Amino acid sequence: MAARNPDRRCIFDFLSVSSICMSAVRTDLQIDLPVIADGAALWRIARDSKVLDLNSSYSYLLWCRDFAATSAVARDADGRPVGFVTGYVRPDRPGTLLIWQVAVDADHQGRGLAAALLDGLARRVGAEQGLTSLETTITPGNTASERLFTSFAERHGATVEREVLFDAGLFPSEPEEGQEEPRNEHGLPDLHEPEVLYRIGPLSWPSELPEFPDFAG
Repeated sequence: MAARNPDRRCIFDFLSVSSICMSAVRTDLQIDLPVIADGAALWRIARDSKVLDLNSSYSYLLWCRDFAATSAVARDADGRPVGFVTGYVRPDRPGTLLIWQVAVDADHQGRGLAAALLDGLARRVGAEQGLTSLETTITPGNTASERLFTSFAERHGATVEREVLFDAGLFPSEPEEGQEEPRNEHGLPDLHEPEVLYRIGPLSWPSELPEFPDFAG
């Protein structure tokens, strides 16, 4: 698929991460809204991460349809997705953006792309919807995600509160029907770890975005 608009690269105001923005330009990456046709690629990137919980391919298609406005995708020069961040605004807390998943293709890791995606998405949702806090859940030992979100908090002068949101005992202890029991590298049952909630805030944003190309255009 050809890039939909090669002039729309790095369309966010990246605040204090302008160097990340420049890196994205040099590598000819474009940050864009996801579309339904991206769903399969997002599923593959999540699968290949070996870290994220892999949801059904159907769920990624639905996400690209129903939550595109609170998600972002990075595309290469040919328009193919190479990274994504998905999120939604919590219905009971309209000032809170919950980040569901962040993943970057292995060939594009180590360039700050995940941070650029996260900053850009938060900036846009914040300016449009008055975002005051950001949440995500991280399993213990996922140091890459811990660094990503604590660094985000530092860049925005926000604090990080942590608490266990979903204890391990809340997750199924046996595989779902038709699926094999997951095993870890030692051949033992791979039980789901607790999900720790990271709540980042307070966040503040300008009432309007600067004059960048239309994010949804």
